[in-house]
Amino acid sequence: MIELKRPPKSLVALMLTVLAFAVCVHAETTASDAAATPPTDGTTAVAIFAGGCFWCMEHPFDELPGVISTTSGYTGGHAANPTYQQVSKGGTGHAESVEVRYEPDKISYEKLLDVYWHNIDPLAVDRQFCDVGNQYRSAIFYSTPEQQKLAEASKQAVQAKFDKPIATQIVAASRFYAAEAYHQDYYQKNPIRYKFYRLNCGRDRRLLQLWGPPPNDAQ
Repeated sequence: MIELKRPPKSLVALMLTVLAFAVCVHAETTASDAAATPPTDGTTAVAIFAGGCFWCMEHPFDELPGVISTTSGYTGGHAANPTYQQVSKGGTGHAESVEVRYEPDKISYEKLLDVYWHNIDPLAVDRQFCDVGNQYRSAIFYSTPEQQKLAEASKQAVQAKFDKPIATQIVAASRFYAAEAYHQDYYQKNPIRYKFYRLNCGRDRRLLQLWGPPPNDAQ
C-alpha cells in the first residue's frame, strides 16, 4: 500500500483561505448582478419613477397595455445594496421607486409620465401623503436625453395647472436596486393590508383633490 503524505499545515491553510475568498467573491458578484437593472433588448425600454410608497406605484402601471413588468426598489442614493430598513429610516439618499419595463411600440413614455403625475402629489416636498422624508420624495429618473426632454416638458405642463411650485425632481438615473421579494406585487399578495394602508395614508383623497376623479370613473 502506498502511503499518502498529508500536505503541510501551512499549505492547507493557504488553500482554505483561497477557497473562502473565491466563495465570497462569487457571493458578492451574484448579489451585485441580481441588483442590477436587466439590459433592454431593443424592443423594450425602462422608466424609473419615485412617488412615495412603491407599493402604490406598481398598480397604476401594471394596468397599462404595453407595460411588461414593474419592480419596486431603491435608487438615487449613495448606499450600495440597500435594504428596506436602511432606506425607510433615511440616510441612504435612495428613494423608494418603481422600475417600469415597457414596449415603446405599444405605449409611449409620454403616457407613462401622464400616469405618473396623476398618481403623486407633485407639490409635496420630501414626502408623499403620510410618508415623510427624503426617501419618499417624488422624482423622475431619466435614462436617455429623450426621456429627459419629455420629462421636463411634462413638468412644465403640470406646473401650469398649479400656483405652488412643482417639487418633483428630474434627475439622471443611477443604479436601481430591486427591493426585497415580499415588497414585489404587494397590492396583489396582501390586498386587504394594501387597501387599509392606502386609505389611512390619505392617498386617494389627496389625489382626488389634486386631479379630480379618474377619466374612467362614472359621474
